[in-house]
Amino acid sequence: MPVSDFRPIAQRREFRVASSQSPSKTVSAADRQAAPVGADAEARSIVERMRRTNPKADPIGRLPDVHPSRIPRHVAIIMDGNGRWAQRKGLHRVFGHQAGAKVVRSIVEEAGALGIEVVTLYSFSLDNWKRPPEEVQALMALYLQYLARERRELIEENIRFVQVGRREGLPPEVLCAVDDLMEATRGNTRATLCLAVNYGSRGEIVDAARSLARRVKDGSLEPEQIDESVFERHLYTAGLPDPDLLIRTAGERRLSNYLLWQISYAELHITDVLWPDFSVQELYTAIRDYASRSRRFGGLTEGPLF
Repeated sequence: MPVSDFRPIAQRREFRVASSQSPSKTVSAADRQAAPVGADAEARSIVERMRRTNPKADPIGRLPDVHPSRIPRHVAIIMDGNGRWAQRKGLHRVFGHQAGAKVVRSIVEEAGALGIEVVTLYSFSLDNWKRPPEEVQALMALYLQYLARERRELIEENIRFVQVGRREGLPPEVLCAVDDLMEATRGNTRATLCLAVNYGSRGEIVDAARSLARRVKDGSLEPEQIDESVFERHLYTAGLPDPDLLIRTAGERRLSNYLLWQISYAELHITDVLWPDFSVQELYTAIRDYASRSRRFGGLTEGPLF
């Protein structure tokens, strides 16, 4: 079900890969020797604009070495490594998921303080149904607990909650809790927390294609009218800006069927840190990596070709 009432879909970002151990080094010497960010009139203007919807935004105070113009608007995260974290400690995998759930609040809170508008977390994929039934049941119970525990915080902090993914297959009590929280936070404007649950990007694209096919069949849409913008409006994420930065924890270098359409121009940051150990400092590292990139969107940087 598409997300509605947000903002126009952002311009596509370039997709590039780097690890946390070897971030891209594309910042010029002049940029590195620039005046302090806080003395920059443009930076102050950007922060003022952020604070119109997010009064608690303080990117200069939090990351004084990153210009506010380089703060990503939308950060998507593949939260990998919960099971491995638990197994390394001799615990059942479920304890890893519990530990990972506790990390979510700190990262979402810090993202808001940095002025990031949207955080999308890969919480449960269509393929996760292949896991042992007891683990799936534990994950659904943990999700219900999370929704109940975070309800008051999300409302008080003016954060909108949305879920993207297929509804079919999710337990009725989960759907009820999700719908209730989405309705309760529908008018919140400070930031958006988006959880991808029962989600798979190929399935999302297939569902969008089916929706468009039905419209063509009933005569409400001509095939010639279908372009990228029309297709995007039929994705689960319709109304959300595309991710600028995709973070993957636990060192895996694959996309795992996550937001394949939306991350076409996103920057990719990979860290070996397991999700339960992912800290605010790790988030800072990812954003610094992102801010160091030269984002050309298929064009060229200034200067001679040779």
